[in-house]
Amino acid sequence: MSSSTHAPARTDIATALGELLFSPESDLHEVADRHFAPGYRQRTDGAWADRAGFLEHIAHLRTVVAEGSVEVHEELTDGTLYADRHTVRATKKDGSTVRMEVYLFGEFAPDGRFLRIEETTLMLDGDPADRNLGSAR
Repeated sequence: MSSSTHAPARTDIATALGELLFSPESDLHEVADRHFAPGYRQRTDGAWADRAGFLEHIAHLRTVVAEGSVEVHEELTDGTLYADRHTVRATKKDGSTVRMEVYLFGEFAPDGRFLRIEETTLMLDGDPADRNLGSAR
């Protein structure tokens, strides 16, 4: 009798960001636990944050963003490595809008959650004061 092994289901950036940013009724820590490993680290535009700093950033964005979407243009996985190019569109609670293109490289933990993400953001539309929205706390 042979036993089959299944690779754990992997998260992806559209699902993770959609649940984190655009489902404010969901518990931030429960959503983070679904998509990000305990040792998660992120570098955005050159600045590193550990998991606690990342969650602080997301908690801040939840106070600023009313709704939005993530559109993935290109996505690639190779073993535990992940890369994509996506656009985040957000309407802030003050009614203004922001659109940012993101170039992302990441790594999955063995359980399929993100272990590391390094990204660079490009402001496409929005107030220049929102340029740091990708790392604001």
